[in-house]
Amino acid sequence: MPSYRIIVDLSDRMLYLLDGNTVVRGYPVGIGRMVTQTPQGEFTIVNKQVNPGGPFGALWMGLSKPHYGIHGTNDPSSIGREVSRGCIRMHNADVKQLSSLVPVGTRVTIRP
Repeated sequence: MPSYRIIVDLSDRMLYLLDGNTVVRGYPVGIGRMVTQTPQGEFTIVNKQVNPGGPFGALWMGLSKPHYGIHGTNDPSSIGREVSRGCIRMHNADVKQLSSLVPVGTRVTIRP
């Protein structure tokens, strides 16, 4: 049984899925703007919602820091850029794939 964790690397705007210490997937992400930066630290996924509506694309995975999450987007051109209010944006197909692999409770590290 895999022991997944997520690392979001803000400097290269990538989200990495690790099994133990091995990277098994890497996804490009959009991150927070200068004035609404993505928070750094250790968090966990606390909930998931399919088709949450609004700008959140196909899926929302809420983090243990209230009001922050990993989610899809209805603006795929924003991926790879500093555009959000602090959340981590992914392509809809990528966030659905990631969500199918990681359970609620998965550790998420966000680093500079």
